[in-house]
Amino acid sequence: MRVFDFQINATCRHTAARCGCFETPHGPVSTPRFMPVGTLATVKGVTADQLATTGAQMVLSNTYHLHLQPGEAVVEAAGGLHRFMGWQGPMLTDSGGFQVFSLGDLNRIDDHGVDFRNPRDGSRILLTPERSMEIQMALGADVAMAFDQCPPYPATENDVEEASRRTHAWLERCVASHTRTDQALFGIVQGGCFPHLREASARAVADFNLPGIAIGGVSVGEPVEDMHRIVRQVTPLLPHDRPRYLMGIGTLQEMAVAVANGIDLFDCVLPTRLGRHGTAMVAGERWNLRNARFRHDHTPLDPTCPCIACKQHTRAYLHHLIRSEELLGLTLLSLHNLTHLIRFTSAMERAIRDGCFAEDFRPWNEDSPAHHTW
Repeated sequence: MRVFDFQINATCRHTAARCGCFETPHGPVSTPRFMPVGTLATVKGVTADQLATTGAQMVLSNTYHLHLQPGEAVVEAAGGLHRFMGWQGPMLTDSGGFQVFSLGDLNRIDDHGVDFRNPRDGSRILLTPERSMEIQMALGADVAMAFDQCPPYPATENDVEEASRRTHAWLERCVASHTRTDQALFGIVQGGCFPHLREASARAVADFNLPGIAIGGVSVGEPVEDMHRIVRQVTPLLPHDRPRYLMGIGTLQEMAVAVANGIDLFDCVLPTRLGRHGTAMVAGERWNLRNARFRHDHTPLDPTCPCIACKQHTRAYLHHLIRSEELLGLTLLSLHNLTHLIRFTSAMERAIRDGCFAEDFRPWNEDSPAHHTW
């Protein structure tokens, strides 16, 4: 396979699910796959070696935040993002477009770009499509995301239409200014919860014939039913032979529904955020390890899980660490949660190959036809 080729290895007979392989300069990414988020060139509380034990392949970082600290010049001088953070696998950088949404109170938007107020010192930062590409090329991840405008929810149809128009115009400028041949550029579909705007955006972005396409503007406060509807509507409009990336999604049910509709890649801060708050993801549930019921429970957190938290420690010990506010507890739960989500997407991949995938995918249930994948 050539770099940035995407090969589909198997498809589901009953859904639009597929499993495949996306080739990058730093190795292959098997799909479907969950991608851990390392906003500031670190997955919070986890070393690169520890991250590798979770089964992670591609890791995300953020253009806007790395531009603020330490600055792309520092990362570039270190030999790029991979060497800077000590991660030798594939990487993807978000463009800073999500910060247009999340830092809405700190920015001003026009057709030229976004004028941010630096939350650190109050200085002004102008981020344009060209500047986002310049920063991402200096960071040197395997995949760069186009600079887009992610509208909030709720928003008026006029505001969402304006954000979509701007996203498409900015994509054209990103394509014109992106010159690294060893870095793929992915476009982003916007359009809010308006079906006609989603369709128009999907067709506009697909026309650029990029190595991959993301669906953005989901998980921004809209009802989960709307997110499912957007995925079902947009995914069939995207090129079949390119990876499809659903941004900001990391819950099991939503990933299973998305995979059933042909999505390949996911990212979310959820597993480490839950871990830092003492919560573990186990068999489709969330357990608060502060709960007194774990105090005398000397069994593994999840006997089926291969992570270090489950193989070497007990629920009682993890409860003790969390109640004592020991940093090790947060790291162990973060590692477990990352392993859980990556393991879930790997199980979906195997189930697609074995012909036993379903949209309601619960492989931990002993009566599931996909139980052997877990």
